[in-house]
Amino acid sequence: MKVSMRSLAIVFLSTALVLGGLQSARAGDSGKSDEKAAEAAAEKAAMDWLALIDQSKYVQSWDEAAPYFKSMLNKSQWESQVKAAREPMGKLISRSVKTRQFAKTLPGAPDGEYVVIQFDTKFENKAAAVETITPQKDPEGNWRVSGYFIR
Repeated sequence: MKVSMRSLAIVFLSTALVLGGLQSARAGDSGKSDEKAAEAAAEKAAMDWLALIDQSKYVQSWDEAAPYFKSMLNKSQWESQVKAAREPMGKLISRSVKTRQFAKTLPGAPDGEYVVIQFDTKFENKAAAVETITPQKDPEGNWRVSGYFIR
């Protein structure tokens, strides 16, 4: 199945756009401590969500995603798009955090609390990939994925 770049751009935050336009609200040492705690919680949520993708549990990954993510495409659209993008890469070999950064604003997304995380990832059929995943804090205080991009 051919995946159009236009449809992927709806949900997936492009690395250049996110990192080039990232604006982070910093507020002294206390603010930095809060941001570090947010980054750690968001990273755990991202790893749990990526485990679903790694196990080809695409429908469940949609169920666990942020409301913003779900508003951009329905479950079957997500399943077909992520399957087409991810399965050619093969099994996960390794994944490690490259960067993570807290933000309250992101280009093209509603204001809120986000952590943009980049992973250096190695797959069976792609030795050097960068996964960018953006968890968002929901109104109940849970971190849920609002964007995912593989380059």
